[in-house]
Amino acid sequence: MAQFEKEIVQAVLIADNNVWNFKPLSDEGSTALLPLVNVRMLDYALIALNRSGVEEVFVYASLYLQDIRDHIKAGIATYASWSFKMTVHVIGGEGCRCFGDAMRDLDAKALIRGNFILLGADTVTNADLRPVLEQHKRQAKFDKGTAATLVFKECSNNLRTGNEVLIAVDRRNDRLHYHQRLRMHQKEPRYQIPLDVFLGNSCVALHHNLLDPQIAIGSPSMLSLFSDNFDFQTRDDFVRGLLINEELLDSRIYVALLPTAQYAHKVNNWPSYQLVSRDIINRWAYPLVPDMGVYKLQQQYVFHKDNIYKSHGAQVSKVALQQNVVIQAGSHVDSGSVISDSVIGANCRVGKNCRLTNVFLMADVTVKDNCRLEHCVVGAGATINENCDVSAGCVLGAKSVLPAKTTLTKTLVTSTPSTQRSEEEIAVELESIGPHAFIVSDLTTGDPEDSDGEDLLPQQPLSIPKMGDLLAPLDEISYCSDLSEDDEDGSRAVTPLPDDTNIFLGEVIDSLTRGFREKSNPDFLILEINSSRYAYNMSLKEVNFNVVKAVFGMQSILEPANNNVLVAISAAFKQLGPVVSNYIKSEDSMLDCLKALEDVYEENALVREKISQIVHYLYDKDFVSEDAIQAWFEQLDEEEHAHLRQSLAKLVAWLDQSSEEEEDDDDEED
Repeated sequence: MAQFEKEIVQAVLIADNNVWNFKPLSDEGSTALLPLVNVRMLDYALIALNRSGVEEVFVYASLYLQDIRDHIKAGIATYASWSFKMTVHVIGGEGCRCFGDAMRDLDAKALIRGNFILLGADTVTNADLRPVLEQHKRQAKFDKGTAATLVFKECSNNLRTGNEVLIAVDRRNDRLHYHQRLRMHQKEPRYQIPLDVFLGNSCVALHHNLLDPQIAIGSPSMLSLFSDNFDFQTRDDFVRGLLINEELLDSRIYVALLPTAQYAHKVNNWPSYQLVSRDIINRWAYPLVPDMGVYKLQQQYVFHKDNIYKSHGAQVSKVALQQNVVIQAGSHVDSGSVISDSVIGANCRVGKNCRLTNVFLMADVTVKDNCRLEHCVVGAGATINENCDVSAGCVLGAKSVLPAKTTLTKTLVTSTPSTQRSEEEIAVELESIGPHAFIVSDLTTGDPEDSDGEDLLPQQPLSIPKMGDLLAPLDEISYCSDLSEDDEDGSRAVTPLPDDTNIFLGEVIDSLTRGFREKSNPDFLILEINSSRYAYNMSLKEVNFNVVKAVFGMQSILEPANNNVLVAISAAFKQLGPVVSNYIKSEDSMLDCLKALEDVYEENALVREKISQIVHYLYDKDFVSEDAIQAWFEQLDEEEHAHLRQSLAKLVAWLDQSSEEEEDDDDEED
């Protein structure tokens, strides 16, 4: 009768991921317990496994092991949705320094009795993995050397978050022959694939539009392969080693693609954190949505239009929440404050006349009056005092206190310097901006090769991780999700696919960036832009507008050296001026140029501070005329563009005075 015993479906969940990427928050607690839309990332992974019919889960952790155990116990005590029909064990080892060590320790403990699902605690997916598990079992019957089946997800856009791969697969049996992780911050102009891949296989398919959510189905032999090969430190090492030594190890890897309607993404850096948060708020990962009942079988929020999720226990005016906002119980927002595209944790306090855009507040955060926060993360228990301006990729650690009237951009802040060490384990004295606020230097961000994450991605920044201004992609793109065009479900907001204008703008930015870096002939760049114009059927006004916007969208201007945006703009126009002049010739095109500056003014804080000098520079270099500037100024709405008008007022007055003096001189000559 033993042969008819039902095989228990097991899973391994790796909790120690991205320790380096999420500093300074990872210095204060496990990244597996980092809230994502007010739900711990570990909970999303456990819910996914429970939905896939897993009966026994081993959560492996070496850092903050007790915190994870306490979280699992609390989840079981509060009837977490993942606790039904699934047993969760928390195991770990102090000597574990990498993913490979965790797999070797699991092999030594002999806890895995058959095929198993391998997942990271930072993977968010609504996929049913049972069909993939069955596919793996069928393949293992035909090929006894089947070591693993890797799961990938097709992407519908080219936005890079560091999780994209290029693979070569045998179309007959889905066997993997080549695997390359793509660079995060640049597009490869070409790929180098070994010729043997094509000579040794008659039917090979190349996939370059795949996202790797770090989901795999492992055979029992997978663990023993790690034990036999101590140079396998990461999952990528394992894949690379098996592809190179297939005959020697007698092991092979296969591939499975998730269906279009299923969502999967790995949250391993701040850009992907923003993207997945937006997808969850927009309900692309359904049933993983903010108003699902994770604990006590109760919904935390009421779902309103414009993707606003408000808890019954939150005290806030509906007018203060504009769109894509989640606000948890116990939080309070005072009058005059406006919040959009943000997640507010439990028991937060936002003072009067504050503006929060693309902000993630953990629990018990206090934001006092007259603060402006954009594109930043604030750790639990932190305090931001009056009149602070925090933007452009800042991350504030737990319990940090920001002094009043502080302005921060592209900075990591921790509450205490005691946890900061350089890679040589030497204490580093950090710059202090307050008694409980210290700027984390590049020396203390660590080395990705020493991280105990599952695998660190090549070409990631080795200094402060920047969230960046992903507003356009977030608003225009639903990452790796597709719905048919005839979907008429109007009960929830959906994120549209990128339109031709945004694709055109992206291509122009790429062309100008490459031309600026390589000092290309302006005529060649004009030819590229015109080709893109006809390909996407852009009108002349749209081309004028987007060419100017593309110049200001280059990385050298978005993140200039020493924040000196005027020098960066001068260098860009010195090289690309002939390209801009080709399109900006008439008075109408000059107005298109200045209207593009309106968008840039709203999106770039450095440009916002120097807008008058930038317009003056364009006037001096004859890109725009005096009449165009005055006509544009008159068209600016006095209420909507009050700050912009105020910034330009002195420049326009100077132009008027110069014009009057010229007229007087002409009269005297007559």
